[in-house]
Amino acid sequence: MGFKDHIPRVQQNEALKPVPPHKGYYFFAGQTFPRKTWYKDQNLRKLYFYILVLILTNTANGFDGSMMNGLQTLSYWREYFNHPQGSKLGLFNASMSLGSMLGLFFIPYTVDRFGRKVGIISGCLIMLLAVGLQTGATNFGMFIAARLLLGFGDNIVLGSAPLPIAEIAHPQDRAILVTLSAASYHSGAFIASWVTYGTLQIQSNWSWRLPSLLQSICSVFILAMMYWCPESPRWLINRGQEDKALQILAHYHANGNGQDEFVQLEHTEIRAALAIEKEAEANTWLDFLRTKGNRKRVGIITAIGFFSQWSGNGLISYYLYQVMNNIGITSPQTQLGVNGGLKTWGLIVNITMSFFVDRIGRRKIYLISTIGTLFAFTIWTIIAARYAIHPVNGLGSAFVFMIFVYGSFYDFKSGLLASYTTEILPYGLRAKGFTWLNFCVTSALFFNQYVNAIALEALAWKYYLFYCVFLVFEVGIIYFFVVETRYTPMEEINKFFDGDSAIDVAEMANAELKEAKIERVEQAEDRVEGETRA
Repeated sequence: MGFKDHIPRVQQNEALKPVPPHKGYYFFAGQTFPRKTWYKDQNLRKLYFYILVLILTNTANGFDGSMMNGLQTLSYWREYFNHPQGSKLGLFNASMSLGSMLGLFFIPYTVDRFGRKVGIISGCLIMLLAVGLQTGATNFGMFIAARLLLGFGDNIVLGSAPLPIAEIAHPQDRAILVTLSAASYHSGAFIASWVTYGTLQIQSNWSWRLPSLLQSICSVFILAMMYWCPESPRWLINRGQEDKALQILAHYHANGNGQDEFVQLEHTEIRAALAIEKEAEANTWLDFLRTKGNRKRVGIITAIGFFSQWSGNGLISYYLYQVMNNIGITSPQTQLGVNGGLKTWGLIVNITMSFFVDRIGRRKIYLISTIGTLFAFTIWTIIAARYAIHPVNGLGSAFVFMIFVYGSFYDFKSGLLASYTTEILPYGLRAKGFTWLNFCVTSALFFNQYVNAIALEALAWKYYLFYCVFLVFEVGIIYFFVVETRYTPMEEINKFFDGDSAIDVAEMANAELKEAKIERVEQAEDRVEGETRA
């Protein structure tokens, strides 16, 4: 009996809800296993170091967002590019997102055919070329071209790196590690905000060229380490390299013990899920629309992708300089200090919340974050309106305080974007679905970066009203449609989306292993009987 001979369906007699395991344990394939202490396990420590390298791939993206905020505050940058405003300033900021959109849809074919590591390496090489052009830019066109190329390479990296993190991490820590990969945006933002604060003292064009050059550090480090990083076992199994995949799983998840019960079950469950997907041939773009479960998946991904950038955060990420000018805070030191403080606090909130994604739950985190963001942004808008009517210094301080409150609630959820998307997608659609997420994020970013500059110049605080209304819409969508998935292994999450058609991969894997054990026992008995006769 093989996978195709025994295809059990998940029982849908009642609403399925994730059940928490006992403290110190985790669920896998319907069984309970004791948690490993990763820092006491030699090979797991090594694996998590490699995952840390992959997590750094999002740092450059965060570096750029904060760096562009800082550059607008630097007088040498403004003078060198003739004080860009309105649509020209919007193009400066939006060009990276435009570059990202240009290369989006060939990413899944690259990482599915050639491997996750190839996507990361090629993206990093393109980013290094772009950083060189940006640092040495001599005119508007050269700077824009560099940022287009930077976005192109950055999106290849961002579309590749979360996949191997999700696919090589130990299941007990997968959600935390993928969430940390998204949270690493704030590590780049933290570095860039304080770098631009420091280069404010440089009395030359190196005040803006140096931050551009430092953007290359993470890419160089990642490239240097990629030789040792393991390839995704799921990709290897999908390419017919099952033994190599088992070796990787055994080496990192069981210190090289290929007969470990958990590793055998993990390997078998991945094989079972991929075998069913191959039989169904559900790996094209049209498959997102063919089943109710996939339509729900792509609807949620589309929503959280746009919500990640259309919650008012674009005003802080790329136009803090103008927003603070509008409230009467014009000192470069104060503006850069606030920017640095925001990024520092954002980094703390993001990293802290990454460790609570299972404990609190995905849906609850999204709801707390979005409702809190709506509350903070509404007060922020009222303060800005009052300042426009009657400027008072105290209102500026209150406005800055509300920016921090807003940022706290927004950062509460921002790390979930990558982890939630990668876990709800089946392997055959994972790279394409993650690409679609990045398309939604990039499209929203392009709108933010280009349109926000024009709207702020024309409407000032009145433009904030759009986001107040949109945040109400976000709360409704999240409340009614986001599905809770905590405590559940990747291959088993289909039961929350596919209804009566959901295949019980856990039961399949257990049945296959049970059959294999029976066969081994029978073979051993036959050998003993043969030796006795001899």
